[in-house]
Amino acid sequence: MIDRKISVAPMMGYTDRHCRYLFRLITKKTMLYSEMITSSALVHGDQDKLLSHKADEPVALQLGGNKPSELAFAATLAQAAGYQEINLNCGCPSDRVQNAGIGACMMEKPGLTAECYKAMAEAVSIPVTIKSRIGLDDNDDYQFFYNFVSSLFDAGCRHFFVHARNAILSGLTPRQNREIPPLRYNYVSKIQSDFKEASFFINGGIKTLEEAKELLKGYKGVMLGRLAYKNPLLLHSLEKQMFETKPIDVSHIISIYREYIEKESAIGTPIRYMARHLHGLFHGVPHAAQFRQEINKIMTQTSPKASDLDPLIKNLKTKLEKKNAQQAIRLF
Repeated sequence: MIDRKISVAPMMGYTDRHCRYLFRLITKKTMLYSEMITSSALVHGDQDKLLSHKADEPVALQLGGNKPSELAFAATLAQAAGYQEINLNCGCPSDRVQNAGIGACMMEKPGLTAECYKAMAEAVSIPVTIKSRIGLDDNDDYQFFYNFVSSLFDAGCRHFFVHARNAILSGLTPRQNREIPPLRYNYVSKIQSDFKEASFFINGGIKTLEEAKELLKGYKGVMLGRLAYKNPLLLHSLEKQMFETKPIDVSHIISIYREYIEKESAIGTPIRYMARHLHGLFHGVPHAAQFRQEINKIMTQTSPKASDLDPLIKNLKTKLEKKNAQQAIRLF
């Protein structure tokens, strides 16, 4: 059974397979979500490349699409590729997804969205879940959100991840859409009261570990986005408090990821695809900005090698060990 108490949101340009491999070294129980892949890309593109992943379970594939049969086919591919869940994107407001009539646009078509859900659920044996906003543009009527959830609930959906803001379909950048529309956690509280047989997981505006812990008191789980990417070690801190998991050896994790970079680069994966995910490990480390700049320099070299990262990795290990030692001293 999948535990979704803590999860990392699907983030375009961030939660690729390399990011998820690193995150899984840090956290054992956190549910991880892929970047959105469109069903049409899986139908017409390189399926093996798009679905490739390694040692990141439990993991969900997020799909974007609006054609039931196409989504059903994509879902069967995802299940065969070893994903434990399918998540349908009904919340992304970017121009690219709008032009395709998918993402947040699906909230305008609850009937079609329900058809898409049902087609996927009938095609696979793994869970199919929904990620959405609470409304669109300036429509802050709770009934709109209720009708959307109700349509999916009637189709059999029981798991909803909700970014508790409206999606503004014009005039805001994706980043502004994550920050400007007001948060309405009360809508999510009300919807889970109205649909007691369903599970609702809160997302949006969670900036600290303390906020995440507080929200866990009122919802089935929390889905973390940029907070987790900017400081992935926080995932272990939260997991440790929720599940009493054992401490991790960050230096050992960095060594394993360094080996991963070496193996992936040997088969042609560009170093920059993997090295950029090291940024978050420098969170709270003295001179973090300088370290990140050095990583960026390596990533922009013509033919960088994994060994080019070694001085930085050695320095990072030293800084983290010193930081941990200082924290231990403060405990006594």
